[in-house]
Amino acid sequence: MNIIARNLQPDIPAYSPLGNECALFETAWTRQLPLLLKGPTGCGKTRFVSHMAQKLGLPLTTVSCHDDLAAADLTGRFLLKGGETVWVDGPLTRAVREGGVCYLDEVVEARKDVAVVLHPLTDDRRILPLERTGEELAAPLSFMLVVSYNPGYQSLLKALKPSTRQRFVAIEFDFLPKAREIEVVSAESGLPISAVEPLVELARRLRALKGHDLEEGVSTRLLVYCASLIDAGLSPRDAVRAAMIEPLTDEPDVRAALLELSQAVIR
Repeated sequence: MNIIARNLQPDIPAYSPLGNECALFETAWTRQLPLLLKGPTGCGKTRFVSHMAQKLGLPLTTVSCHDDLAAADLTGRFLLKGGETVWVDGPLTRAVREGGVCYLDEVVEARKDVAVVLHPLTDDRRILPLERTGEELAAPLSFMLVVSYNPGYQSLLKALKPSTRQRFVAIEFDFLPKAREIEVVSAESGLPISAVEPLVELARRLRALKGHDLEEGVSTRLLVYCASLIDAGLSPRDAVRAAMIEPLTDEPDVRAALLELSQAVIR
């Protein structure tokens, strides 16, 4: 399980708002409401949570969900230590005990029993029952549960049930408008705006292919990677191939078509 427990840092991570999501997050925290973030990969959901947690002065625990993540990984389990069996809290339990933001990234990737554990935390009870220890933890006012997922990857086997979705306040994310994305990629990578503009134009054309030749479009994250490679001295064509084409597909025909499109945009 990939868990990142972060201490508060003096600098708040940069984030460029699309709308009123910052105010929504702060209001949800003030009112003790769980929050659901949905949007394409690499559009800024995780950065947003990090930004808001530090802005509000809250510790942040991030759990990257995956196929093998079970409820016990979040709540805790009994382990042998020094010949004795002791209970060890999972990241969700620690966050409920101590307060702060617990962020479950791509929650639909986790096993189905995870949703059962989250339900008592996402209604008016705000409790976390621990059956194995007999405890029933009441979440403090400073605790906030945030989950995210990418609707583009949903299937019949991996979809967030309506009974779970309707327990959350939801914010939909998307990529920034072209001009704003150019500014962000330039600021993050150090590459001049004039050199970033064709990269963002190519990304927008590749995103238009989503659902046809591609499962996903180019994320802002990949754009920053590409611009960073160019800023470090790699040729634009090599950087585009490494950071914007190869990560999108393994199909030779599709890759060749994307390379041809990139060569028409990147001179």
